[in-house]
Amino acid sequence: MVDLDAAIGYVVAHGDAVDRARLAWLRTGQAPTADVLDRAESGQASTGGWPAYLGAHVASVDATCFRLGELDDLGALARPAARRALAWLGHSQRPDGMWEEDESLAGVAPPWAQPGDDEARLFLTCSAAYWLVAGGPAPGDEDEHAARIARAAEAFRASLRPDGSWPSFLVTGWLGCAVLYHLGWFYESAQIQVALADRVPTMTAADTAGLYSALRRIGMSTEDWLLGAARKRLIETQRSDGGWTSDDGDQFNVHTTLQAIRALR
Repeated sequence: MVDLDAAIGYVVAHGDAVDRARLAWLRTGQAPTADVLDRAESGQASTGGWPAYLGAHVASVDATCFRLGELDDLGALARPAARRALAWLGHSQRPDGMWEEDESLAGVAPPWAQPGDDEARLFLTCSAAYWLVAGGPAPGDEDEHAARIARAAEAFRASLRPDGSWPSFLVTGWLGCAVLYHLGWFYESAQIQVALADRVPTMTAADTAGLYSALRRIGMSTEDWLLGAARKRLIETQRSDGGWTSDDGDQFNVHTTLQAIRALR
C-alpha cells in the first residue's frame, strides 16, 4: 500500500508555505490564506499568462499550464488570475487548433516547449486543452470554449498512429487521452490507454503521478485497469522517506509528491 501518512509528512517537512497550503486543500479542502494565494499567483504577465522565468515579460504556454496545476491544488481556478490565464490560453490557440510558444522563447525554452518543433507543438496543444477542460468556460464563453477544446482534440486525433501511439513526448499521450476521454472519444482514448499501459511498469515516479492525477482529474474511475497499474507503480516508486522523485531535480520532489497525493486522495 502507498504510505500516504509518510507522503504527507514529507511535504510538511520539505515544502514551502505554498506547498503546505496545496497539501491542506488536497487533504481537507482548507482554503489557502491571502498571502499564499498572492505568492502562487505572482509574476503574471499583463497578457494573462505566466512567463517561464522570474522577471520575464513574454507569457509561456508551458509555464502557464504548470502554474494552473499549482492553483488547481489550491482550489483557485475560479479566481481572477486563473481566469485571465485560461482566457489567454484560449486566445493563443492557432487556427489549426494547436498551441506553440512565442518565437522569442526559442533560446530558453526546454525541448518539450521549443517553438517550431512538432513534438513540442503537440505536447503544448494537449496541455493547454487539458487545462481548458479542467478550468471550464467563463460565463458567456461556453460555445467558443467547447470549440477550442474540440479543435485541439481533432488536431491530436489526426496525429495518432493506427496502434494508438503518438509522435510526441510520453506526457502528451496521457494529456491527450484525458481530453479525448472528456469529449467521449472512448475508442481513441482506449487505444492510447493500451499504449500507456505498456509503459507503466518502467515509468518514473513523476510520470506515473502525472498520468494518474491527470486521468483522475477528468473523472476516470480508480477501477480502470490503467489506473490500477499506475497505482501499483506508485507503490513501487515511493521512497522510504515518503516522497516520490522528480525527473527535474530534487527541488521538484515535493511537487511530484503532491501530484501523487492528488491522484491517490
